[in-house]
Amino acid sequence: MDTLIMVAQLLLGLSILVGLHELGHLLTAKMFGMRVEKFSIGFPPKIIGFQWGETEYSIGAIPLGGFVKISGMVDESMDSEQMSAEPQPWEFRSKPAWQRLIVMLGGIIVNVITGVLIFVVLVYQKGETYYSQEQIVEHGIVAYDIGKQIGFQDGDKILDINGEPYKSLSELSGGEALLSTDGYYTVERNGEILKVEIPRGFINSFSNEESMSNFINIRMPFEILEITKGEEAERVGLQKGDKILAVNDKPVKYFDELQLALADASNTSAKLTVDRNGQQIEKAANVSEEGTIGIQINPLLEPVTKKFGFAESVTKGTERAFGVVIINAKALGRMFTGEVSAKNVSGPIGMAKIYGNKWDWTKFWSITGLISMILAFMNLLPIPALDGGHVVFLLYEMISGKSPSDKFLENAQKVGMVMLLALMVFAIGNDILKLFTGG
Repeated sequence: MDTLIMVAQLLLGLSILVGLHELGHLLTAKMFGMRVEKFSIGFPPKIIGFQWGETEYSIGAIPLGGFVKISGMVDESMDSEQMSAEPQPWEFRSKPAWQRLIVMLGGIIVNVITGVLIFVVLVYQKGETYYSQEQIVEHGIVAYDIGKQIGFQDGDKILDINGEPYKSLSELSGGEALLSTDGYYTVERNGEILKVEIPRGFINSFSNEESMSNFINIRMPFEILEITKGEEAERVGLQKGDKILAVNDKPVKYFDELQLALADASNTSAKLTVDRNGQQIEKAANVSEEGTIGIQINPLLEPVTKKFGFAESVTKGTERAFGVVIINAKALGRMFTGEVSAKNVSGPIGMAKIYGNKWDWTKFWSITGLISMILAFMNLLPIPALDGGHVVFLLYEMISGKSPSDKFLENAQKVGMVMLLALMVFAIGNDILKLFTGG
């Protein structure tokens, strides 16, 4: 069932984005009087379709893309017979270069609009919820394995990133921080100010959501939320709302300190100092081999919550949407220099895992908005067979006054298709490798 939910979310998200992208091409083509022969979500073989006017609309069996076939255009169909005939007034090649340019940008523009709208609506409806810089400086962090690798320690108070203030906990592991050149965190540790440097290529440590949760988190004050029936906490009489102040006289303020103290006391009887309604009591509890006593905790630190009006939501949603593009452009540039590993490239399996195995509409639309912006960015790359490749050739025609020959465009299209196929095989190979290596 978990796999089905992941696949269903991926297919729904891609179908929406691909459909809107191709719709952008279709509408702009028809606006300039071009004949659109086919509109397909998914690649052949065709599952279902219908004819409406001059255009056949269909759904293909391979749901990892789509296409629009415009008469008189060199595209993935490689219809050389049509291109060898005399140009007709309704064909793509008969229209002015500026009209053809708008048609090629139509899908990209629609994806950008879609991504921005999704982020604007999410900001307007949900606002922002985060642990702030002030809270992190007050309480400090818990450093997990990846955080400890670069020098963080439990209790560190992160003052800034690269000498600049930050807003939220998520920014500490965000692309802007991890991709910065000669980046560092300024930390207060036991009253001393020091730097924790961000190593070159450190972003490669964050290949999946699990690795993100293995970096750092804010320290959390707590109380007991629930007692596990039949466990030691129930036997010794711990109650909901109790606050554990010390284990074997070692003060405990945060949950990570409790976990460490219980781990040190595993397989022994530990003295627990407990605050119950303002009164201190003591309990002797047998700690399991795993360092547990059978409690669930209630976090006592509330995140900051902000709501925004419509105008603010438009600004913040647009900034968030284009921030995705900027980070991905930086990551792509660093990939060519070798700083970012090409193993971070994900295919459909990786994308499905990002959606997750629980159907959460807020997360679904957040990821779909993110993919929409990435799809727009990737399609703008100057690779033949992508919209960006066509854009480059059209700009050349507009500047030089000469259009590339149909033969050149056909060969460029073939090269582009091979490049895209190789990239897809590489991405799927990465996905499969991560499945076996746990990456």
